[in-house]
Amino acid sequence: MSDLQPPRGTHDLLPEDQRRHRHITETVLRIAGLYGYEEISTPIFEATDVFRRTLGETSDIVTKEMYVFEDKKGRSLALRPEGTAGVARAFVSHLRSKPLPLKLFYQGPMFRYERMQKGRQRQFHQFGIELLGVPEPLGDVEVITMAAHILEALGVADKVTLEINTLGDPDTRQAYRDILVAFLKGHRDGLSKDSQDRLDRNPLRIFDSKDAGDQEILKDAPKLTGHLTPASQDFFDTVKGGLLAAGVNYTLNPGLVRGLDYYCHTAFEFTTETLGAQGAVLAGGRYDGLIEAMGGPSTPGTGWAAGVERLALMIAEPPGPARPVAVVPIGEAAEAEALSLVQRLRQAGFPVDLGFAGNLKKRLDKANKANAVAAVILGQDELEKQAATVRDMETGEQTEIKLSALEDHLARYR
Repeated sequence: MSDLQPPRGTHDLLPEDQRRHRHITETVLRIAGLYGYEEISTPIFEATDVFRRTLGETSDIVTKEMYVFEDKKGRSLALRPEGTAGVARAFVSHLRSKPLPLKLFYQGPMFRYERMQKGRQRQFHQFGIELLGVPEPLGDVEVITMAAHILEALGVADKVTLEINTLGDPDTRQAYRDILVAFLKGHRDGLSKDSQDRLDRNPLRIFDSKDAGDQEILKDAPKLTGHLTPASQDFFDTVKGGLLAAGVNYTLNPGLVRGLDYYCHTAFEFTTETLGAQGAVLAGGRYDGLIEAMGGPSTPGTGWAAGVERLALMIAEPPGPARPVAVVPIGEAAEAEALSLVQRLRQAGFPVDLGFAGNLKKRLDKANKANAVAAVILGQDELEKQAATVRDMETGEQTEIKLSALEDHLARYR
């Protein structure tokens, strides 16, 4: 059995790894609460069509990366590759009658079959937020400001750069699409096979290409920001002004484009140079057409998602578990008393490590290995006095304390 390993692209979250993940998610939950966001959980698998509708038939995620399977009745299901689709489906299924706006937070594992890289696995973890029912640009300002707040709280704000762009409104996108297609058709032979396929179906997705030749051609492509309607320009100006008023610095990235039609207006990413090729640690944007594409009522939305594994590589080591109090019983009678004492101390809020076996020396050695802050020694002499000997594990100083006063004495070690 020693050669058994987790499936390729997955990993065990050992205690030190889980500590980093928990620190991240607890930080996010705390700050999300300050902004009025409530947690939602959606199934790990959904009907495959949920993701086809939201991610697009031509996206790499749908065509190459989704884990798709049939259940026993032949229904096509997929492990979720991202969180927004499930939240949108939950809104259509259960939340459409709720008062707007809705502020939702999610977290959990996602699944994509892709080449592993630093901070990228086939089973990975994300957290994200969705703000539904706010058409105004200040909604975009809030979600971006919240993201910056979280990254600052995690201690990585100085390692990331906020890049923003505007996708304009539907009129902007349609006009730009025609201009972009005309330009790219003149370079069709130089495009990768995937980009040639996208040129006819979804040309804006070519901006997502990682092919070096595609990126070289795109350097000279017309920029969407040069074709904004007045309303789109006003929207983007309000977002930029709001970010500056909130103290959130940004850089403009005209190449930051989302390919699907339901995306509009603001697109943004927090990127880093500390993780090699995997530069984006948090990304999002406005998706006013998504809920309608899912069969729900026209409902504006904006939000983002972040990768826990990538952030875990960037944060400082979080504090380890609290140092325990070691209870060290010597003899059968003391062991029986120790069981009661251990529960009493734990219910009083003390982390406690119980020595299960061995003589006094071995149990104290184990207390040292457990990084105990103090040892509560119970032997026959102590039992007769209804007391315990408390040893400070740093100084070696020992004090006899009545059992009834033990919690008060140990309070100094909290």
